[in-house]
Amino acid sequence: MKSFLLWGLVLAVIGIGGWFAYQPLSDYLQERNRPQWKMSKVEKGPMVFSVNSTGTVKPVLSVAIGSFVSGPIIELNVDFNDSVKAGDVLAKVDPRLFAANVARDRAILAARQAELERVEAQLELSKINEKRGRQLREDQKNFMSEAEMDTLTFEVKSLDAQRRLAKAAIDQAAATLDNSIATLEYCEIKSPVDGMVIDRKIEPGQTLAAQFQTPELFVIAPDLREKIHVFASVDETDIGWIQKAKEERRPVTFTVDAHPGELFLGEVEQIRVSSASVQNVVTYPVIIAASNPDMKLLPGMTASISFEIESRESVLKIPSAALRFFPATEQVRAEDRGLVDGSGTGQIVDMGNEKMLSAADQVEANLKQSRRHVWVSRSGLLQAVEVFTGIDESRFTELVRGELQEGDELIVGIKPKF
Repeated sequence: MKSFLLWGLVLAVIGIGGWFAYQPLSDYLQERNRPQWKMSKVEKGPMVFSVNSTGTVKPVLSVAIGSFVSGPIIELNVDFNDSVKAGDVLAKVDPRLFAANVARDRAILAARQAELERVEAQLELSKINEKRGRQLREDQKNFMSEAEMDTLTFEVKSLDAQRRLAKAAIDQAAATLDNSIATLEYCEIKSPVDGMVIDRKIEPGQTLAAQFQTPELFVIAPDLREKIHVFASVDETDIGWIQKAKEERRPVTFTVDAHPGELFLGEVEQIRVSSASVQNVVTYPVIIAASNPDMKLLPGMTASISFEIESRESVLKIPSAALRFFPATEQVRAEDRGLVDGSGTGQIVDMGNEKMLSAADQVEANLKQSRRHVWVSRSGLLQAVEVFTGIDESRFTELVRGELQEGDELIVGIKPKF
């Protein structure tokens, strides 16, 4: 009997202890299983909306210089990175064969001129003979026959034609001589512009063969220190922003790997309409002009570009991660669950089926994308706050309208449990 009472007392104590421990244990387990939210604050400050792209540094103009004549290179006067002036001799082809052609053509021209002098002398003599014959016939008609007189007359005409032929031969010989002289001058390969030699494709002693195509010997970039271009390929979805930035003369900033700590400034000079399509992605070439006084920007460098589209001096900024956060239904208070499960009227439009919308509906849906929801923690559950957004940057999005203040904490995710 005593044993029975003892065990009963023990069980009663255990039951009473368990009853008192249940609630704290339940609260502990509930608190332990409750999500730990990652929070981020609403801030205030400047914002810049930019479109990013990559591009390649290129000279404003590249002048390729070739050779019109063939032969061995006997002089090479410039090297890579040399600065040259218009008219400077860059290289020289062996001129001996071309000089011989000039001497030959000069001799031919001299022979043609001598031939003209001979024909003109004969013509002068023939005219004198014709004049004498006419005078004799006037004095005595039977002194010369008609046939003899005709011979004198037509000899004058024949020699006059020979004189014209000799003059034409002189013109031909002179043109051939001019051609030979010009060809000889082409042995000196000269720079047509002021600039810098950015490529040299020949070596001393190399033989050129220009019969079939003009070989490219040098590439010269004029005004490389004054201005340089950055060629960027911009996606068609962003080209409208770039057009707006060009109209408003917004600045363009870019960096190159060679100078990672330096920011370069430029402006949009041209948006070309010649599109390119690669794997169904349409891009447009955008040309950015930048100064290059220190020659830090070299042709071929890869540039990381940011086109400034819009800017704000001081606005409320929502963490972009808060706009991307989407809670589970059980984590949300009852009044806002319609935003999550789709049963309410304020749910976010699903743009995944935009192909099924008409053009007008797509425009309207795109305009409504500025209406978003962020989440705050209230008594263990999440409450939705409607916001209207504006421009965005890498980490923040502009708050245009909404019941948020600077310093308000928004849910951006769930902390992992360890």
